[in-house]
Amino acid sequence: MTHIQPKAFLFDMDDTILNYDSVADPSWRQVCEAVTPGITGLETEELFTALKTKSQWFWSDPDRHLRGRLNMLVTRMEIVSLALKDLEINDPELIREISVSYERIRTASITPRPGAIETIRRLCDDGFKLGMITNGSSEPQREKIDRFGLEPLFDSILIEGEFGVGKPNRSVFQHSLDVLGASPQETCMTGDNLYFDVGGAQDLGILGIWVDWRGTGLPADATVKPDRTVQYISELIDSE
Repeated sequence: MTHIQPKAFLFDMDDTILNYDSVADPSWRQVCEAVTPGITGLETEELFTALKTKSQWFWSDPDRHLRGRLNMLVTRMEIVSLALKDLEINDPELIREISVSYERIRTASITPRPGAIETIRRLCDDGFKLGMITNGSSEPQREKIDRFGLEPLFDSILIEGEFGVGKPNRSVFQHSLDVLGASPQETCMTGDNLYFDVGGAQDLGILGIWVDWRGTGLPADATVKPDRTVQYISELIDSE
């Protein structure tokens, strides 16, 4: 049984069902360790710090975030180019090598979060209506959905690159509700992004559950207050 008894559950995918941001730093570091031996005078930690700094800067801006998540390879190349520029390196081949290697390593490193798929399957078996709403372009999101066998578990899957807009736009939540045949009051949305997942859902009257996968707690300056906070979505189900 679940702690709450809605008719329908909506889920984010990255860092809610699958590990995604948590594999970013190890992936950057692995790439840095591979390429720096061939670059005179450049230390692994120096390159790693430059890449991480530019990545954090890029994704901190909502407009860049929207543009970037719809073409990840181009975005990676932009981030790498800016990082290398700060290190006074201008090498288009190296930019592409780092970007492509990072995408390959990070993609291979993605795994389900503990208990996540089992929880989704349990809710599905218990007869709840399930929807997924994920931002990003179609190809990489579909690849993850197929790779981990998620599609049969959901009654609705909405991908930003296919639908035309993404979270926190109200239309993505409303469309998912319409497909599931559920009202906002009998639905909850679970995701790791306070503003895209929780705030966007709450604006429509949907219960917003925040996945604090880092375990750091609600930021002091947060303007969105989740209805519930969990670290793993398995917490939505009682242990019996």
